[in-house]
Amino acid sequence: MNSVGAHLIRASSVLPARRRDIELHTADGLRLVGELALPLERDPVATLITLHPLPTHGGYMDSHVFKKASYRLPALADIAVLRFNTRGTTSTRGTSEGSYDAALDERFDVAAAIEFAEFAEHPALVNRWLVGWSFGTDLALMYGNDPAVEGAILLSPPLKFSGPEHLQGWADSGKPVVALVPELDDYLRPDDAVKRFSAIPRARVIGVEGARHLWVGEPYLRRVLDEIVATVRPGFGPLPTTWDGDMASASVIEHVQRATP
Repeated sequence: MNSVGAHLIRASSVLPARRRDIELHTADGLRLVGELALPLERDPVATLITLHPLPTHGGYMDSHVFKKASYRLPALADIAVLRFNTRGTTSTRGTSEGSYDAALDERFDVAAAIEFAEFAEHPALVNRWLVGWSFGTDLALMYGNDPAVEGAILLSPPLKFSGPEHLQGWADSGKPVVALVPELDDYLRPDDAVKRFSAIPRARVIGVEGARHLWVGEPYLRRVLDEIVATVRPGFGPLPTTWDGDMASASVIEHVQRATP
């Protein structure tokens, strides 16, 4: 861990937070593994419930945008980050029970995550937002329109499993939906996204020039995190690019995790 002093926040930077392993329990009897990252010394002002990309194509709770959100946002913005593996998905945290079900029984996974956040205590997980990425955006649109959720932030939405009825449900709810759409996305690009999301009056589509579906590269990651923070904590940001304090390296933490039985 670096000593106290100003350091540039890099892709591998891990800022201080209270991190603890969690388990979610679904209504159909499965145990899902996850992690909750909280501000180190304060209660969170907002909570991100993250829904990862398609597990059959390498998506899991450690997909880089969500992992780096958990490394940075508790310290930089007092935002809690809840990550978990959907059914049948594996990461260094472990494997969630069950098996991938093509966005069907995953409805129980979304419900379990929302329930965990809604009823958490010490500290309470307030101002709860769903943040889906790719497959996770479909789960958010299909199953995340819940009274306990303030709105949804969608990263690279393919609109593959979700349909017009789900968009209509969000429209009827009056809740905000923010879609960050890469200019060079493989599935849905900004112009088409504007047309598709016009079904939701409070939807806002943000096209990101030069970005691709996986948001690879520190500039694109920073843009995503800044937009997330601006949505859940209006008036706060942009996020700083340096940290004046202790900072760990993700490579060191991951080495320790792999070595721990």
